[in-house]
Amino acid sequence: MKKLWGGRFTEELADDAKEYSYSLAVDGELLAADIRVSTAHAKMLAKAGLITRQESARLVGGLESVLKELSKADLAALAQEYEDVHTLIQVTLEKKIGKTAKKLHTGRSRNDLVVTSVKVYLREKIALIRAGIVELQKALVFLGEKFSGVAIPGYTHLQRAQTVLLAHHLLAYVEMLERDGKRFAQAADNMNECPLGAAALAGSSLPIDRAATARELGFARPTANSIDSVSDRDFLVETLADIAILFMHLSRLSEDMILWNTSEFGFINFPDSYATGSSLMPHKKNPDMLELTRGRAGAAIGNLVALLVTMKGLPLAYNRDMQEDKKALFESVRQAIRSLGVLSHLVRKTEVNEELCYQATTDSLLYATDLLDYLILKGTAFEDAHALVGRMVQHSLTIERPLKELSFSELRQFSPKIEKDIYQVFNPAKSLAGKKTIGSTQPALVAKQLKFWKHKTAKKR
Repeated sequence: MKKLWGGRFTEELADDAKEYSYSLAVDGELLAADIRVSTAHAKMLAKAGLITRQESARLVGGLESVLKELSKADLAALAQEYEDVHTLIQVTLEKKIGKTAKKLHTGRSRNDLVVTSVKVYLREKIALIRAGIVELQKALVFLGEKFSGVAIPGYTHLQRAQTVLLAHHLLAYVEMLERDGKRFAQAADNMNECPLGAAALAGSSLPIDRAATARELGFARPTANSIDSVSDRDFLVETLADIAILFMHLSRLSEDMILWNTSEFGFINFPDSYATGSSLMPHKKNPDMLELTRGRAGAAIGNLVALLVTMKGLPLAYNRDMQEDKKALFESVRQAIRSLGVLSHLVRKTEVNEELCYQATTDSLLYATDLLDYLILKGTAFEDAHALVGRMVQHSLTIERPLKELSFSELRQFSPKIEKDIYQVFNPAKSLAGKKTIGSTQPALVAKQLKFWKHKTAKKR
């Protein structure tokens, strides 16, 4: 089968070498992006006077026909016949328009073609990831609004700490996702330079117009250094890092929801359409979508590390090791888009068991910090108040009676500053309302944040 190289070789590539090195099964994902880049290149060649306008039109029309044909083809079945997607496109184009197709590669190399195609592909995928982030933010705000009055225990070290609004907890993930979106926006901006025309590594002696192809493909400018153009994969590393961070957040959200769904917590229920059963135990309803998200976070982190390790020892400029960047990239991008979609639907359809949530917030120990603040406001120094509350908790645990059920005389023994209004400390609503600082779980502040995020995400596309 025809290759894009080979004139100086006297032997065909061995079958096992073909199987080892051919990449169409992976880089076929770049089909549409590669043809878009080639189309822009064909238009530029005519403007530069390197081919005629008629030849350019034939190339552009032929590339459109190739895209239609190959979009319907089983590329995996062709993986042993064609070295890569670039070769497949070129050969198919030659079959369609004849010798004019041989002029398409004028003034470029596979090195600059592939990195440009990956950038074109990745810009579109980043836009989809950012859209998915917004949809998950909307779902979290929706759930928070739907159950805006529900309080739950907040946890540190996975032990009950203080009472918080469920919506406040969910909004924490909205904030994380907002930073994720900004990271992807920055990654898209950082790759907004067009490598096409850098050729193999040194640029071209032909009068090609790199600025024209950059404009045609929607880039801000051509890349400034031809060696960097074909050597650069840090835009992939940055994207994989952003996906890894995103998955870290998705995994933590999944873990919270998995815990809340257990019989031990019982705070939430998932729809049957996003759960699975057991092949042996008829009663089981498993949160597999969340567990898969948690598991795929590991793969996303692994893909980042794999590319970093691949790139760390490579000399400039292009090396075939870089072929291995695409499998990691495509997998991480695909899973990020899918995970965001599934989680958005699952979150929107989640129901909250308000009664069990309320029962959990009646635990007196959740208000130990409120008791500490009470004593401080009565004039007790922080360290003294901290020690006093610690002794009160210890006494409560020893006699196996909750703090709020201790008599006034028992509580008074710990400090003469304790008055009968102390029992208000153990009221969940008063505890929430008493929070005064910016960003706290106070219901009025949380309601304001829900309104803010509902408005902000509605404006995003």
